[in-house]
Amino acid sequence: MNPADRCGGEAGLAILYRGPLASCNYDCPYCPFAKRRDPPELLAEDRAALARFTGWVAASTDVRLSVLFTPWGEGLTRRWYRDAMVSLSHLPHVERVVIQTNLAARVDWLADADPARAALWTTYHPGQVTRERFLARCARLAELGVRFSVGVVGLPEHLDEARALRAALPPEVYLWVNAAEGRSYDAAEEATWTALDPLFGNSVRPHLSLDRPCHAGETAISVLGDGTVRRCHFVPEPIGNLYDGSWRTALRPRTCVNAVCDCHIGYVHLKPLGLRDVFAGGLLERIPAAWPNG
Repeated sequence: MNPADRCGGEAGLAILYRGPLASCNYDCPYCPFAKRRDPPELLAEDRAALARFTGWVAASTDVRLSVLFTPWGEGLTRRWYRDAMVSLSHLPHVERVVIQTNLAARVDWLADADPARAALWTTYHPGQVTRERFLARCARLAELGVRFSVGVVGLPEHLDEARALRAALPPEVYLWVNAAEGRSYDAAEEATWTALDPLFGNSVRPHLSLDRPCHAGETAISVLGDGTVRRCHFVPEPIGNLYDGSWRTALRPRTCVNAVCDCHIGYVHLKPLGLRDVFAGGLLERIPAAWPNG
């Protein structure tokens, strides 16, 4: 039996989709894709690739699916991502459809989505948007009944804004903190950020992953715009293609081939960490099951 068929709920088959899009309207100094502009031909390629993918999802009614869009750039400024979120949220075999976003675009379009299935993984970037404007978008999401998490990068210059954001957000909204890439945190710094995000410890240091069992390649896969299927974003070796069906026979229990895993969308699937249980019911949108009470 196919692992994607035997598993229940959001663990049926989680797909992390990343098309050619790499443009963003923000210029965060810690991001290599800041203020990048995609030429019209690449945008057309991205739009066509997403249409093909959503068509495949709609037709694949024999598998329970969850989808997380992880674009290099900002997807929700492009209508085709908004349309995809809405259409996929109404498919009965799609458990959840989520996108990572800076929340720069208006969110009223989500009124057309199924709030039980559509969700957002949002990131606040101080210096790129005012806190008031970001919070107004969060308030609108709450009015629409759309689940969402909010995150920040754990840089010292972001600490005051992160504290103010946590104080302004409703307690039921989970605020996560990503350790800044290449930065080491001493015990005091780690405690400071952990006061905002009780799960910061999972992000603050890389997880040893070599030869450790992982859901990636078994009940979670990464898909590129051309349909190339990988076990995850961080292992480049293809294991099949979405559109010729070869991915189905490739799914099996696997161990990680990388020495460490330091990104949430990767290590959340490492079986020894047990984080799928921690985020049960909110795995792709990064919301802990016990939040806000545990």
